[in-house]
Amino acid sequence: MAGIVSFGSYIPTYRLPREVIAKEWGQASLGGERAIANFDEDSLTMAVNASVDALGDRDPKSLAGVFFASTTSPYREKQAAVTVATVLEAHAEIRTMDFTDSLRAGTSALMTALDLVPPGKTILVCAGDSRMGEPDSQQEQNYGDAGGAVLVGTENVLAEVVGTYTVSQEFLGTWRTEEQDYLRSFPGAFETKFGYNRFIAAAVQGILKKCNLTPKDIACAAIAAPAQRTLQAALRGLGLDAKAQVQDTFWNTVGDAGTAQPLVLLAAALERAKPGDLILVVGYGDGGDAAIFRVTDAMTEFRAVRSVFSQIEVKRLLSSYGKYARFRKLMRKDYSTTDVSTPVVLVRDQKEILPLHGGKCPKCETIQFPIHRICTECGFRDGLTEVKLARRGKLFTFTHDYLTETPDPPTTHAVIELDGGGRVYVQMTDCDSERVEIGMSLELTFRKYHEGYGIKNYFWKARPVNK
Repeated sequence: MAGIVSFGSYIPTYRLPREVIAKEWGQASLGGERAIANFDEDSLTMAVNASVDALGDRDPKSLAGVFFASTTSPYREKQAAVTVATVLEAHAEIRTMDFTDSLRAGTSALMTALDLVPPGKTILVCAGDSRMGEPDSQQEQNYGDAGGAVLVGTENVLAEVVGTYTVSQEFLGTWRTEEQDYLRSFPGAFETKFGYNRFIAAAVQGILKKCNLTPKDIACAAIAAPAQRTLQAALRGLGLDAKAQVQDTFWNTVGDAGTAQPLVLLAAALERAKPGDLILVVGYGDGGDAAIFRVTDAMTEFRAVRSVFSQIEVKRLLSSYGKYARFRKLMRKDYSTTDVSTPVVLVRDQKEILPLHGGKCPKCETIQFPIHRICTECGFRDGLTEVKLARRGKLFTFTHDYLTETPDPPTTHAVIELDGGGRVYVQMTDCDSERVEIGMSLELTFRKYHEGYGIKNYFWKARPVNK
């Protein structure tokens, strides 16, 4: 029986209080705060970091597929799923697919994986979204950024699929054309009343009927929603107890995370599930997707690398709208950089850049980065053995750079002594400069480094181990 064998989530550390947005435009605050991707994060990096946690210690070569879902993919024409697969070091003979252009892309990718996963193999489904609401609009307060990942397989299943259900219907609720920078929606309650409410009702009632279940059979329902109030209204008449059976949408702490939201809510539900529980997950957008999972005894031995709830608790507040505007490039400023880009380097050094490979000397066994032909320790001249570097370590030394222009100054350059050997020279992120100290525990996180020649360049940065 196919089902979920692992899962992960990623919530950025930055939060923007909605009152800060409201004050900037003289609006009323919707209350709470929203998660904000750092200036070096996007939908791809958030999906990758969630995927790293979901994969854990499993051999990435065993993956039969990597599916990526987002409405804000970093490229208009280039597959993101293959980048995720490369970072994870999946086998080249693998199915990679992007799901996009709909809020239910995350659940659609999940259901496709459940249909396609071969016996004994796994398919990784990941999603990330960083949607832009137009400045001086309610959407700007509403949207939040996050990533989620689910590993689907047939062995050691944590939650086996009971059934899936989909209803599709043409509907202009929220949309964005090629020419539009921001999402558009019809004013008033048109989308909620004639779109969201109907699609959620159809998906929930359809899956329960298909699986011959009643609402009371559901232990927890993870239902995507643009806001908590909207969800509560949609639940009327469906027989689900909003307080006892329905997973909170995290709207007050994260916001509407788009395609990633149902995967994040599913992760939160699974983190607290018990064997035998029936978990319902629902996504919407031009219709609705629904799936029901039955939690197995294997869940008692599983521990998420980072729980959704712990990530929500660890945060840094953005106190000004101006800093958020710099993160989102709402204010035009050309940051000078000497960094250059070329596809040639990205091909030549791909394993050093994306999955982070270093070299190990066959003679003295010193691990070093980048990979040299001659060992820097003993002078061995016949080349190094390629090895995958650890993702955790301690800060060896650092410097704060106040001269390099950045949306989040200062830039902290650091040398990290990795667990198992080797040192890497990287930038630090998600850490106030006064907190940086030699010897602190750090983990590597996949981030954007810079853009040049029309290319988005990704690499690894270091952040404190505090999630």
